[in-house]
Parts: sequence; structure tokens; C-alpha cells
Amino acid sequence: MVFHSQERLQPINKTQRVTPGHLTLSETTQSTPVGAGGGLAVGTLLLVEEDRYDSYSRMLLKYFLAEGVVCGHELFLASARDHPDEIMQELPSPIVDDVAGMKISEGQSQPSDPENPDTMKIAWRYQNQPRVQTALASSVRFGHYYDVSKTMEPELRQAAKCHSFYQLQETPVTTESSPLPSPYHALLKSIQTVIRKEGFDGSTPQSKVRNVLRLGLHSLGSVLWGDDVCCKDNPAHCHALTTFLYALRGLLRTSLSVAIVTVPSHLIQVEEFGNRAVMGRIIRLSDTAIALESFRGSEKEANPLYKDYHGLLHVRQLPRLNCLSCEVPDTKDLAFKLKRKQFTIEHIFTELLSSALLVLTITAGEQQE
Repeated sequence: MVFHSQERLQPINKTQRVTPGHLTLSETTQSTPVGAGGGLAVGTLLLVEEDRYDSYSRMLLKYFLAEGVVCGHELFLASARDHPDEIMQELPSPIVDDVAGMKISEGQSQPSDPENPDTMKIAWRYQNQPRVQTALASSVRFGHYYDVSKTMEPELRQAAKCHSFYQLQETPVTTESSPLPSPYHALLKSIQTVIRKEGFDGSTPQSKVRNVLRLGLHSLGSVLWGDDVCCKDNPAHCHALTTFLYALRGLLRTSLSVAIVTVPSHLIQVEEFGNRAVMGRIIRLSDTAIALESFRGSEKEANPLYKDYHGLLHVRQLPRLNCLSCEVPDTKDLAFKLKRKQFTIEHIFTELLSSALLVLTITAGEQQE
């Protein structure tokens, strides 16, 4: 257990303190109901079990990175399939009114021009406020909304500092003394280097403005990372991913950083390979774990109970922050849907229960007739 001093937990850009001793970042999307008190705690790891086609899990990863760009956090993106630059170019665009205040630095105001006829003369303290403000724009909301039908403007995306790791362009390193395969070893060293050089190591004082590092690690455990846990009955690297996650959590706990890791669990848990126990260990090595189940190509796609949704979200594990047990929500029945402009996650227990009762009533009435 790691205890942080109050001096090290000073307010950081776009964070809030929800629980004593923990700073919290806004989540991947405004509608995500998982996390610690409405966000992801600094120093924690979020595991996402990918859907079969890696479409919705990739969407969550892009939400996570886009939130970092809007909040002014530094990013670290690692991938072995698509180049990190290509993923960054697909980030969703924030709502216009949602980022209107980003053009003006915090604590600064535009000087008024007495010769300008448009200058407010009554209620002068509202002079620098936007003339039109939608319901989505709120200074007290923790997080932002995004339009998935549009991509983020290049100017806004390029303003964020992003470190990338592309497995296919990395030089293989010798790992005789390391239990990790070459790709995992190189990735861990790259993360460690960024944390230390950029001043995210919480054990050393920072001379510059304190910030947070968001790490996005895409599709760990796949064959492209040199891991055979998803393609062999007796994999040679059956402990590679768990060892990597154990070392990664050590770096996260001692730094101002937070990570989201996506894993193709549907490949790791294939019955013919019998590696289901590996996935259980991976979940236990995470702080928060969720799984995305897409309806595409399954029987549930034609089920009338799920006609308004594109898949289910299963909560595998909730974080335990400064306590022995986690807060259990009223229901873990969650579903997600991708609208034309937004990706949303909703509670479905009440809705499905009422729909099921309606179906049973209709069926019982037909049988009586």
C-alpha cells in the first residue's frame, strides 16, 4: 500500500480530489458510470476487454486520448497494429461550446476596449463571458462531450504533447536477464524513460507546472506484441502480460500518470487453448476492469430487448482506493450504443425488466386465448 503526502497531492491541471489522498481525472466519456467517484484516479490502471472486432474498445481509447488533449495532459500512445499517428488523427471532435474557454488561459481575461461600442457597460463582470452558452457548456462539469462524426481539428491535436511507441518500428532488444519478451521490455523502458525525463515521477520535486501523463496501450496480448498466449495451447510467454502489468502498476503508483490498456480477451480465452486462468490474473492486476460485448454477428443482435443498443458493458472489477472493499453500484447491467454523434453507456436493468414483463404478459395472454 502506498501513502501519498499532502504536498505531493497539490491540485493539478484538470483534476479534482474525490477521495482523500487521490487525484481524479475525467473518464473516457461523460456517460461512463464506472470508475472512482466519477473519474479515474491518478496512479491507477483501467483494463478494457476488447469487443470481437475492436471497434467500440478502440472508440473508448480515442475518447480517453481526446479528453487528455482537451484537458492539456501529456499523452503516451503505444500500438503494434496501427501507427499511433493514425489513431491520433481519428480522435473525435469536442463540442464547440465545450472548448470555447480553452482559447483563453485560466486566470487571464481579455482587456476591455473603451472605444469598442460592443463593450458591455452594464454588469461589467460578465463582459468576457460568451454571448451564447448551450446546456452542454458548464464550468462545473467534470469532463467533456465529443462528436464522433467529426475528427478533432489538427491545430488542437498538435497542441498536445504526445509520446508514441510503434512496435513495428522498434529495434529488438536483448532480454536475457528480463522475464519479458523484447516488445514488452522495450515498451516498459520507454514508459519509464518518459515518466522520469518529463518529471512525472512523484518521488522527485517538479520544477515546472505539474501535469498528468495519460497512457493508452492498445491491444496488449496480441500476436503483434510477440505474445503467444492467444495462439498456443502451452504458450512460452504465459506470464509475459501479467508480469508487464505488474511492473506497469508499480510505475503508475509512483508517478502522476494513469493508463488504459485494451486486451483481446476473446482470443486469450479460446476454449481450444485453455488460457482462461490467464485472463483472471490479468483482471486482478488491474484497478478497474470492464469488458465490451458487441452484438454484431451474435444472436442478441436480433433480440428485441436489445434493439436500441449495440452491445453490453460488463464490469469485471471496481477500484479499491484507500479502503479494503470497493463501493458496489446498485446495478451492473450496462449497455452501450453508438449514435450518429455520440457514444453513450446507460443502465438497462429497469428498461429490460419492463420490456421482459411486457413480453411475458403478451405471451400469457396469447396462451389463454
